[in-house]
Formats: sequence, structure tokens, C-alpha cells
Amino acid sequence: MLDKQTVKVLFVCMGNICRSPTAHGVFRELVRREGLDREIGIDSAGTHAYHVGNPPDQRAQATARTRGIDLSDLRARQVEPLDFSVYDYILAMDEENHAILMQQCPPGEEHRVHLFLDFAPEQGVTEVPDPYYGGAQGFEYVFDLVEAASRGLLADIRGRLG
Repeated sequence: MLDKQTVKVLFVCMGNICRSPTAHGVFRELVRREGLDREIGIDSAGTHAYHVGNPPDQRAQATARTRGIDLSDLRARQVEPLDFSVYDYILAMDEENHAILMQQCPPGEEHRVHLFLDFAPEQGVTEVPDPYYGGAQGFEYVFDLVEAASRGLLADIRGRLG
């Protein structure tokens, strides 16, 4: 069982400007609406340092805005070694980033690392696709997947909290 004051979630994609900040914002809003923002800490990061310090991609922000979510306060950062001891859930958006996280993960901490869509098996896919090189529909699809997985993740956390 998790301590109610220490449930921490880290969403991870490659550059931390599209998928993981979208998940960060969506899950943050869901947690806030459920009144759990004091019990659940949320952050996002990238496996690569391509965009450190930058805000989320404008297309990700625009998609989120149309759904009532503001991502403008988020800034990209890279996953750090300390993250593996701080976060209870380290959620990769795809298999490639999951593999990178598992390579970086200290022995004994592998239980923290998951594919985000493991929390939305009803979606029938295991990876949140990178919408960076596509059009607006890609960002909409990512948002839909993230919403579904966020609901499943929150249910999992609630189950562990008791």
C-alpha cells in the first residue's frame, strides 16, 4: 500500500514536449477535479535532452486548450537518476522510451516503470504514438489515449491507497 502523502507520478516521452506534458496536464486536471492534488504529485520528463527548458509544443498546447487544459506552465526536462527513487509510477509513452528507462533504472526499482497505456487496455494499443511529425489529428488521438489511461491510472492509485 502506498503512503497517501507520497504518491508521485512521472510521465516520460522522448523530448518532453508533446506526449508526456499532455499526460502531465490531463492527469493533473483529473487529480485536481477529484480533490487529490495534495495526495498525488505529478511531473513529466524526456529520455533525451532535446528541448530542456522549453514549453510544450504549440500544437499540444492548442489541443489541450480546446479541452480545457492549460499546459503553458510546463517546461521540458530530462529524466534524472534520482527520479527512479522519487516516483512511484514512471510511465513511458512507448516501448522505445520504456527500454531506455529500464536501461537507466537502478536494480530493484524496475517495478516503478510501466507503459502508460497498460492502464487503458480497452484502447487496444500499447503505445501513445508520437504526434510531432503529423497533423492536428495526431494530437487529438494522443489526447484521447491519454485521457483513457489517466482514468485507469487514477483507479490503480486509488486501489493502492485503499
